[in-house]
Amino acid sequence: MAALGRIMLAPLLFLNLAMYIIVLGFASWCLNHFINGQTQNGVAGNGATFYFLVFAILAGVVGVASKLAGANHLRAYRTDSLGSAASSAVIAWAITALAFGLACKEIHVGGYRGWRLRVLEAFVIILGFTQLLYVLALHAGMVSRRYGPAYREGPEYEAAAHGTAGGPVDKGTRV
Repeated sequence: MAALGRIMLAPLLFLNLAMYIIVLGFASWCLNHFINGQTQNGVAGNGATFYFLVFAILAGVVGVASKLAGANHLRAYRTDSLGSAASSAVIAWAITALAFGLACKEIHVGGYRGWRLRVLEAFVIILGFTQLLYVLALHAGMVSRRYGPAYREGPEYEAAAHGTAGGPVDKGTRV
């Protein structure tokens, strides 16, 4: 039944990885043209644009790094890797939520925004929700064995718990 967790996590991980890479590309391009003052390429924006672009790049970088930890967890699928995947996913979601708020503020302020900036806003808003789903799916694996790896169980740990793996084992401690 633990395969249910992998079935839920894998599509979200790869979808979010692709979206974070796209956000990183669009935000980098837009920030470069915004700094150069090139409004004819459709960046223009408003007072919130610079801050939004900085946080979108930060969310993209941290999100890609988080997905690398998540891919390592899907490969190993153990409790050891679940902690690092879950903690990096929460940090990536928090930074994405900040970029999400700035995207909403930029839309609310209005003004001319080129199509690349509007696409970036849409991607960040969608990522805010899909990253939250990914975090919830990871944390479901921490709460229930049905959705993720259980505590260390298996023949090698059973042997160690019963003292047949080569030495005395304290029965009161969990291995």
